[in-house]
Amino acid sequence: MDKHNIGVVTFPMYKSGNQPLSNLMDIIVLWSEETSLVTGNDGYTLFRADSRFNVSGTDHTPGKFLVSRIFRYLCTQVRVSYLVLQRTPYVDKWIFFFGGTGLLLPLLITKMYCKRTALLRADGGVRLAEASQDPLSFVLKAVFRLTHTLSDKVILYSPGLINEWDLENYRHKVLIAHEHFLNFDAFNVITPLSNRPPLIGYIGRLSREKGVGDFARALPAILGDRQDLRVLIGGDGELKEMIEATLQEEGVAARANLPGWISHEDLPNYLNQLRLLVLPSYTEGLPNIMLEAMACGTPVLATPVGAIPDIIVDGITGFIMENNAPECIAENVMRALNSPELEQIAENGRRFVGENFSFESTAARWKAVLEEI
Repeated sequence: MDKHNIGVVTFPMYKSGNQPLSNLMDIIVLWSEETSLVTGNDGYTLFRADSRFNVSGTDHTPGKFLVSRIFRYLCTQVRVSYLVLQRTPYVDKWIFFFGGTGLLLPLLITKMYCKRTALLRADGGVRLAEASQDPLSFVLKAVFRLTHTLSDKVILYSPGLINEWDLENYRHKVLIAHEHFLNFDAFNVITPLSNRPPLIGYIGRLSREKGVGDFARALPAILGDRQDLRVLIGGDGELKEMIEATLQEEGVAARANLPGWISHEDLPNYLNQLRLLVLPSYTEGLPNIMLEAMACGTPVLATPVGAIPDIIVDGITGFIMENNAPECIAENVMRALNSPELEQIAENGRRFVGENFSFESTAARWKAVLEEI
């Protein structure tokens, strides 16, 4: 393929987005003549010294109240737009990634310069806002409709997301690709499942749309059935204090470990302690933690949202729960832990990600996608 100059733009990000963005940039530099990245916050901190591409960034601090939140968001849009404007003469194709579905002003600038654009959808967008009970979800819905209409392509992790995320009107411009690949030297089986302690857990952002609050409310029933069982809840976010309070109120705090944010370097060690990872999300794209757990031989129990059903087949490569009601979570945790096929299911999952999430296979798919943008 003829190489073009490719730019990636995100809304200023936090730590949880660093690994997916790092994966995407590792792929883009393979197929780009000159690469640009416009990002912010932790994304800029991570990449500002990377000599492989031109990096520019800004900061964003969300407001605490509705008016200040709107004002600060618009100010950040203007700053991101200025950075995009600076780089647009040197970019042939722009990919809008984390938070990109809301970056209407920067997208308008790229279209004014007749640049090809694509939205890479990492999450449910409006669904995410609704699950978080965001009072601005109706405004975001209008903005998302405009950005999807203006973009030349929309990149999704799975064809099933067209219906789940209400993107039927844009089916003609949808491409399927993901930026996920794993370092199998780091993410592998260190401790066999049979030798692990009786420990289940959740690892991820402590936010409403992840269903972690529902998981916390399910713990009294789960731990009541298994007196030997312990729980790990790893991560940080706005629900941290609420989860700590819930564990105290339910009398299970002594059997729970909340280590806070877990670095990517430490993640394999934590995953190799778990007998089951629980992901009770309301909305998802394709969660990295699910793939990383499977590579470590850790069975995953998840809700059937996003691209998860493409990866987890219930009773074959993992476990699916119908919804994330606490009663449903508790019932399915016990079903998974009591499964006589648990070790074989873990091995099936490990093999699946090994065959489908290598760097080579992901990069090859992106080569084809970039030609179509």
